[in-house]
Amino acid sequence: MRRRVWGTAVVLALLSAAVTVPATAATAESPTVSEVPALPSVPAKKRPLPLERLFDNTAVSDDARPGEGDFDGSGGSLSAQVLTAAGWTPGRSLTVQGARLTWPRRAAGEPDNVRADGQSVRVGGRGDALAFLVAGTSGEQSGTGVVRYANGSRSSYRLTASDWRGGPLATKAVALPHINTPGGQLAEKARLYVVTVPLVQGREVASVELPRNTGIHVFALSVRADSRGWTGSWAASASGYTAVGPWTDRTLRLVVHTSTGGPRVRIRLDNTFAAAPVRIGSATVAVQASGASPRSAPVPLSFRGAAGTEIPAGAQAFSDPLAFDVPADANLLVSFHLPGTVTAAPVHSLAVQTSYVSTPGDHAADGGPDAYTSTITTWPLLTGVDVGGGPGSVVLLGDSITDGEKSTRDANRRWPDVLAGRLRNQSVVPRYGVLNHGISANRVVSDRYTGDGVSTDTGGVSALHRLDRDVLAQTSARTVVVFQGVNDVRWGASAEQVVAGLREIADRARGRGLRVLVATIAPCEGEARCTAAVDAQRVAVNQWVRSEAGSGSGFDGVLDFDSVLRDPAHPARILPAYDSGDHLHPGEAGLAALAESVDLRLL
Repeated sequence: MRRRVWGTAVVLALLSAAVTVPATAATAESPTVSEVPALPSVPAKKRPLPLERLFDNTAVSDDARPGEGDFDGSGGSLSAQVLTAAGWTPGRSLTVQGARLTWPRRAAGEPDNVRADGQSVRVGGRGDALAFLVAGTSGEQSGTGVVRYANGSRSSYRLTASDWRGGPLATKAVALPHINTPGGQLAEKARLYVVTVPLVQGREVASVELPRNTGIHVFALSVRADSRGWTGSWAASASGYTAVGPWTDRTLRLVVHTSTGGPRVRIRLDNTFAAAPVRIGSATVAVQASGASPRSAPVPLSFRGAAGTEIPAGAQAFSDPLAFDVPADANLLVSFHLPGTVTAAPVHSLAVQTSYVSTPGDHAADGGPDAYTSTITTWPLLTGVDVGGGPGSVVLLGDSITDGEKSTRDANRRWPDVLAGRLRNQSVVPRYGVLNHGISANRVVSDRYTGDGVSTDTGGVSALHRLDRDVLAQTSARTVVVFQGVNDVRWGASAEQVVAGLREIADRARGRGLRVLVATIAPCEGEARCTAAVDAQRVAVNQWVRSEAGSGSGFDGVLDFDSVLRDPAHPARILPAYDSGDHLHPGEAGLAALAESVDLRLL
């Protein structure tokens, strides 16, 4: 059964009028959610209006007429031309972090955003979160607003908008290459952000009162619908934005392994970190027979009724639901045609899986392998496969050990794969899908990849910076398992910094109704960076995990992976039988031991 924090929160809020969710790295302060009894009717002057009727600021100008915009009070504005180049055109529907938002249907030089000052905005629907398309001016800006529900109750939230010129690139939705000013263009990146804040689940939203802070600029607002009726079966994180191909008029046939099955399927494609749109000409799904050969003819997917779609920079696309019998514990072939030229793409670097690239042409529907003459060992663009029905998903947030480093390619022997097998073959707890969001080289508190531009580093943005995208927005997430920290201490982070990061992850995930488990950090003595000083920091983190988690820290349970893997005679080292040979990563016996050690009831 999924653990919900809202039932308790509602009772406490009626008594104390506030339930506070601590700070986040991505937004500086996470939403604050509270509930109070029903209010009197809203005065006429505060009647909610559609957001576009409240626009009072012009953020976008034409490059030839930069004086028409004044986003920040100093004449700075966004370029209409570069927004168009990114696919952010007036009236365009954008899906980011699972939320559908509409870029304002306004021409350059017209009001296109509202400076938050307590306005009441008409917005409706049921879901797990409110999504705001925002940016701050004059630095990072925060404020508290109110959500009003159709039953007369309300809840408060805290919204933080990072600065449009200086905020973190790791959490932006899109970055634009120049800024317009009355004196000319500045070669400086402008940022726009999508920020989500939690809702009282199950209640229909009637309106949203914006914070009173005119430094927060709101371009769009919507309720992010929950993912009822779907279970995540496979997922991978975008770990960087790297040079690929180049591919012109090529079809990718990617191989992914399901954790659970169902009678319907949909896929998710993400253009994360990108500066330009990517065009998908067509897409199909099939069960793999072997290599690039499907068991039977691939079945076409559609996107809002069309065969293909264009995904704007920083956005994502879900395919339409398709009646297709997805088997559990099977390889799928997800094929999609790239009709244009793609020179760089968001990728998951350590796929530990062979996938395929075709000769020129749309070969998504091919029933044979002949056109697929090249192979790749990454997953570009594809980030999720969901199946109909099911009890929901467990998300594993980790680094290379979770990602499958040192496991056999094409064999599906990562520890998340073994855990998925255990869940399928029992009836003590629901048979959850397992979503592997491990990224090799990833850290809790610092970014390996900056979050913008083409890079050779595919260690990803930090767990704190990717938490919204890779955990909170994942399909039907019920529980998150956090198994990270060794890369932080190996590269100079203190135990205190790692502990603070783990606390923050727990607070933010619990604030969204997720169950949160934390794993101790495995030993690594013998690897070049795992010095005695590093091990002391690792041990300190583990001591905190064992003593604090589950008793006020925000975690619901502990997985003691350190105890599973360590050599009892030499606790700073991995047991030789579990060591892959590099003293940092367990081999397949060690990976299996991790999965077998998990008390499924904790999930």
